Amino acid sequence: MADALSLAALPGIPLVRAGDDLAAILADGLARLGAPPGPGDVLVVAQKVVSKAEGRMVALADVTPSAEAVALAERTGKDPRLVELILRESVRVVRARRGLLIVEHRRGFVMANAGIDQSNVAPPDGPPHALLLPEDPDASAAALRARLGLPVIVNDSFGRAWRRGTCGVALGAAGLPALLDLRGSPDLMGRRMEVSVVGFADEIAAAASLLMGQGAEGQPAVLVRGLQWTTSTTAATAPPQPAAALVRPAAEDLFR
Repeated sequence: MADALSLAALPGIPLVRAGDDLAAILADGLARLGAPPGPGDVLVVAQKVVSKAEGRMVALADVTPSAEAVALAERTGKDPRLVELILRESVRVVRARRGLLIVEHRRGFVMANAGIDQSNVAPPDGPPHALLLPEDPDASAAALRARLGLPVIVNDSFGRAWRRGTCGVALGAAGLPALLDLRGSPDLMGRRMEVSVVGFADEIAAAASLLMGQGAEGQPAVLVRGLQWTTSTTAATAPPQPAAALVRPAAEDLFR
């Protein structure tokens, strides 16, 4: 899929607030890199700055928890107002225990707390706030791509079943295939591959996360250069596909 890659964090990205023109901010960051994006380049943008620009921050003081949220908060030890937001963003509770609440987000993601975050959201000495995922991460990526003229991935840190630690994944994607189907291609020994479908957008998101970091790095946008995406049996460019394609349908889920 590539012979060599390079990654560069966009410099000078300020703290993003509700209503900011995120595309203009990112365009300025791309300009500061000094080399215009070209074919094979993908911009990976942290979900957090997308959510902030789209006004997805909620003051917990404005949230009235339901009876269901209060009961679940007692079970998990979480703030009832935070649990209420989690339930509003979810279609079902998958698992709950003390300190942990795994849900199925309305976009199909199975994740902790419906992706709602309080890290790097508001000052710790001020009123508590929570940041929700973008309303439609694929639409967010598409809007940025339309303004910036290159493929875009909206990235978030994700826990994984049966593995410790978080990893960057693509919540939204535009201008590239989220999945890369290698079925029909020969392997190194010439054997025809039959099941190899690569989570292409997730792999790019994970690579960018190495530069983005998880704490005070302040690098919410990374340009990945030198990528290629072709179909399994020809040299043609694979068609774009949104990140929604990465969500396994319920009919294929053997663990549901």
